[in-house]
Amino acid sequence: MRQIEFANFGAPEVLKLVDKPTPTPGPGAILVRVGAIGVNFADTLMRQNRYAVAPELPAVPGTEVAGVVESIGYGVVNPPVGTRVAVPLFATGAVTGGYSDYVMVDASLAVPLPDDLSFEAAAALMIQGLTALYLTRQFPPKDKTVLVNAAAGGVGSLLIQLAKRAGAKAVIAAASTTEKLSLARSLGADFGIDYSKPSWGDEVRAASDGSGPDIIFESVGGDATKECLKMLASEGEIVIYGALNLGVPELINLIFKNQSLTGFALPTLLTPDGLARGLSELFELAVKGALKVHIGPTFSLKDAAKAHQAMEARKTAGKVVMTP
Repeated sequence: MRQIEFANFGAPEVLKLVDKPTPTPGPGAILVRVGAIGVNFADTLMRQNRYAVAPELPAVPGTEVAGVVESIGYGVVNPPVGTRVAVPLFATGAVTGGYSDYVMVDASLAVPLPDDLSFEAAAALMIQGLTALYLTRQFPPKDKTVLVNAAAGGVGSLLIQLAKRAGAKAVIAAASTTEKLSLARSLGADFGIDYSKPSWGDEVRAASDGSGPDIIFESVGGDATKECLKMLASEGEIVIYGALNLGVPELINLIFKNQSLTGFALPTLLTPDGLARGLSELFELAVKGALKVHIGPTFSLKDAAKAHQAMEARKTAGKVVMTP
């Protein structure tokens, strides 16, 4: 089988396509023939040795795949051979292994896919989908004005829709291009604001009746976070998620307005049952058309370096995926 690995940390060019023996599943395990692979910004950080966990080299990136059960180990009853499944490798604490033609996992980890859900959509609904779902559960947007930064990204595009479904008074989408804002509006955002413009904070305040957003879902960092601190409504809440730089001395201002800035990390909230229920809920919403999954650029496995270059350029919208 083919897989992508890197033997050294560095630029996207360190990603190399190599041939490896296809594994045979042991007791309780299954072998999944990969149909789609999720590409995440965390993968690019790991490749550069900038991630929280440094992988042992050589390493195979990737923490989410979808595909078909190819073979099963001793004792496995479900899922049987031929079942279409999502494989959330990240749920085991694994930070590598997905950029491959095949993955071997414990059978209990696989989540069956509806027949009408594509492998690409399943990959988009794992880390990003669960993050958006849990964000709206942990920080209910009902009757509140919500600002979603990076609104056209994998999380942002789903978060817009789930916030609206959860009863948000208004959803303000912030992104850096006209095309991304058009996408955000098509997904249900009430307002679209370009945060590359110096006046974007004033535009957000105007869109929220002058009082500022009640909840800001922030994953950009730097100057964007500073501006969010200025525009946040009294008693409002900034929810920080994702890998971003928070060198912001203005955080002290939160104290004097009874505001809060809250961190969010998906892995610590997941249980095996909660993971399966959350993914099943997202898959059902997508199949029914109640949740639109925007698939961004799609690359072949051999072009993993190009996929990373696209991620790092910050010009993609929706979920970046790879296929064999």
